[in-house]
Amino acid sequence: MRSMMAFLSVVFAFYSHGAKKNAQPVVEKPFPPLESAKTMQVPKGFNVTLFAGEPDIKQPIGFCIDDRGRLWVAEANNYPDKKAGKKDRIIILEDTDGDGTHDKRIVFYDKLEYVSGIEVGFGGVWVMSIPNFYFIPDKDYDGIPDGKPIVLLDGFGTTANAHNIANGFAWGPDGWLYNTHGRTNWSLLGKPGTPTEKRRRFDGGVWRYHPTRHVWEPFADGTTNPWGIDWNDYGHAFVCNCVNPHLFHVIQGAHYDPQRNRPTGKYSYERIATIADHLHFTNTKTIRAGIGTTEEDKAGGGHAHCGTMVYLGDNWPMEYRGQVFMNNIHGRRVNMDVLTRKGSGYTASHAPDVIRAADPWFVGVSITYGPDGGVFVSDFSDTGECHHTRNTRKHTGRIFKITYGKPKLWQGNLNKYSNLELLKLQSHKNDWFVRHARRILQERQVDTGVLKKNLKSDVPVPLRLRALWALHVTGHLDNQILQSLLNDSSEHLRAWAIQLLAENKKPDGLVRKEFVRMATQDKSPLVRLYLASAMQRLSFKHRLPVLKALLGHVEDADDQNLPLMYWYATEPLVAADKGAALQLLTVCKIPKVRQFITRRIAVGSDFKEKE
Repeated sequence: MRSMMAFLSVVFAFYSHGAKKNAQPVVEKPFPPLESAKTMQVPKGFNVTLFAGEPDIKQPIGFCIDDRGRLWVAEANNYPDKKAGKKDRIIILEDTDGDGTHDKRIVFYDKLEYVSGIEVGFGGVWVMSIPNFYFIPDKDYDGIPDGKPIVLLDGFGTTANAHNIANGFAWGPDGWLYNTHGRTNWSLLGKPGTPTEKRRRFDGGVWRYHPTRHVWEPFADGTTNPWGIDWNDYGHAFVCNCVNPHLFHVIQGAHYDPQRNRPTGKYSYERIATIADHLHFTNTKTIRAGIGTTEEDKAGGGHAHCGTMVYLGDNWPMEYRGQVFMNNIHGRRVNMDVLTRKGSGYTASHAPDVIRAADPWFVGVSITYGPDGGVFVSDFSDTGECHHTRNTRKHTGRIFKITYGKPKLWQGNLNKYSNLELLKLQSHKNDWFVRHARRILQERQVDTGVLKKNLKSDVPVPLRLRALWALHVTGHLDNQILQSLLNDSSEHLRAWAIQLLAENKKPDGLVRKEFVRMATQDKSPLVRLYLASAMQRLSFKHRLPVLKALLGHVEDADDQNLPLMYWYATEPLVAADKGAALQLLTVCKIPKVRQFITRRIAVGSDFKEKE
């Protein structure tokens, strides 16, 4: 009864206060952790449990799930003071009896500075703790570090605001570790000791790091403050954005709104927009003005978002599979967007919110699904984030688990599975098993040749792609197979073959001829999108014939991605070679790109291609 009365009082206060123009939500005390879980609104058939709450956790800025189903939680105790010293920590939480609540807790490491992201794999823990990116070895994952943190990269930006920073990590299907990065605190990255002139500037967006080759590279540039990245069944990436337009389809080599006068992509001229056909806020001139109003509540709750999940688990009903979920900070809820293919990319449409918190302090940060298909949502539990008057507290923090019905408890350790068992998991319905098994196969460099049979055209496309990625990350995908896939019946297999063939930036002559053929003849806009991305990785002389073919597709003029992606690949070539620029201008049938080529020629440049 007490929980229900508390819930009703907050709802009444929220809506009665929200009815006033430009009203702010009433600031009340937080609900006790269990009460916050009990008063959450979820669709019929769903259940919410408190997986962890204070004092066991505080300030959970991010978490990941290891191969045993345990949660590794990064606690941002320093936040928002970036000079507070080494007070942040990592804890490990485990639910051994399957009741949805942790019953085992280990403090792994407690001397981090300004932590903001975490992932596990390759014998340790990968941690973003600005200004550094660390690897903390723990080969057997017993919760005791095998040594001191190793700085992999430093120079991450810290000088601007408290929260627009490099943040979460996630393993991509291609075997790289991906990270999202806010745009205000730009970075000058390099290995420790790298002189300033040899470092590379990154202005924000998405970057990636290879766990065995130990190299990093930008993947996509822009947005305001992306926080969290995830992939769908076809390996297409998505990030939510805090703030403003809330969702982007992440394309390799793309530049996204807004530019914000950053040097990166100076000559992009125009940037790719959000895929969302709606906003979750109402006042586009003063974005914070609608916070707490009834109108904003109906729109989705507010302009600030955090955490990205494409649900590919096996517990929630099928209508949720493949859709995108993100925390809405001011709306105290989890928004859902439905993805629909459009041209070379997607449109995201508004759907009913799947989770709504009555607790006035609920601030969702991370969201992901685990081995039983249930979804974990972290709650920073605060009142002062993102255009609220700052009222940061240090003593609260929660993680909730949302399940449909009562899922079957999974207790295991994928690191103890045989290679054959891991290979079989590539067909599992829950992509959690697929991804973790693929990463372990990559760590072990297993002979995955048995998966080549899954590349056959009569196998469902998502299973074919899983086989392709597993073969690639383990080093058993030769160029002959990839070249054959350039003629595959599935646009998704053709597209990924292009990306993987261009991975080393030096595809051979036969592959380059195939790229020209595809740029000329392939009817899929998705394939042409991947070609445009790949051209940014090729030398100017090798990209020219492909670009000449791509720019002849007048049907691409109105696509939401292709004209701009063609331009991003074309611009450096135009700047460096006036003769090539004139050739491209002659064949170009896309008005926007013709305009940009002319504009760039007029600016002039002494740009030279890097070796």
